[in-house]
Amino acid sequence: MEIKKNGTTIQTLQVGISIIDLVAKQGKPIKFVEIHEQTKITKSNLYKYLNTFIQLGMLYRDKGTGAYTLGSKLIEYGMAAVDQENVIDRITPYLQEVNIKSQSTVLFSVWTHNGPMIVKYFNDSQGLNIGAQIGTILPINSATGKIFLTFMNEQVIKNWTERELKDLPSEKIEELERETRMIREKKITFAREPIVASVSSVAFPVLNFKGALLGTVTIVGFSEVIPTSEKDEFSQYLIEISSQISKSFGYKAVPEE
Repeated sequence: MEIKKNGTTIQTLQVGISIIDLVAKQGKPIKFVEIHEQTKITKSNLYKYLNTFIQLGMLYRDKGTGAYTLGSKLIEYGMAAVDQENVIDRITPYLQEVNIKSQSTVLFSVWTHNGPMIVKYFNDSQGLNIGAQIGTILPINSATGKIFLTFMNEQVIKNWTERELKDLPSEKIEELERETRMIREKKITFAREPIVASVSSVAFPVLNFKGALLGTVTIVGFSEVIPTSEKDEFSQYLIEISSQISKSFGYKAVPEE
């Protein structure tokens, strides 16, 4: 396991964290010889690292098998991180930045039993009324709805999907199916909003470390100022912001094969 050297970091700490990372990714107990083979750390130094982590409660060594797993302290840290994962508080600075840059309304929506609901709203453009407020449930063919259709667990949204699709013509349903494939790849989508004429939107997902959808950020404005393609400069900015937000929740994109 190669550790890149950097004058602004502590290399021994990087090595130690790489051991923790290796154990965490196994999904099962791992023995000393396996850790040694994969890290190439000298046996004497590896013993020191492992013993230190055991004393700190960051690793646990089974006395019977000698195999290592994550310790109670790391589990404690993880639970604390989950408990403090206030999504809205964490993404608010990003939403404010997007609102200022776009001069358009910015929404954050989460899943409810009735469908995706607006729970946060930024609007510095007083002249634009998009016809939606906090508590509004958004339809499946809105930009927000398309994100939930693409990234939410199918069983969770089953009733909503069936209810929404029954009123759409077959060609619109086929169009949605094609769009979801693009949305999953590009992680951005566009729509002419069904709520208000002359208003369009662009939306992106907020994903956590499991790749699960935490919510959707949607920028809504007059159609002439909202992009319609991921190649647009503003769309590229949003894709980068989307990546930053999801990374803050531990999301790691899987490279396309």
